[in-house]
Amino acid sequence: MFLSVVLSSLRRWLWARETARQLNASSDRELSDIGIARHDIAQVARQGH
Repeated sequence: MFLSVVLSSLRRWLWARETARQLNASSDRELSDIGIARHDIAQVARQGH
């Protein structure tokens, strides 16, 4: 059970990291089109999954 919790947490962290990477690579215009401000990227990435 402990291992599944650790693996689940790792997957969420990796997903959030990749999401933040992709959002950071987006232009301000693209972020605006999807309703995200650049300063909100970290929060959006953590809450998105």
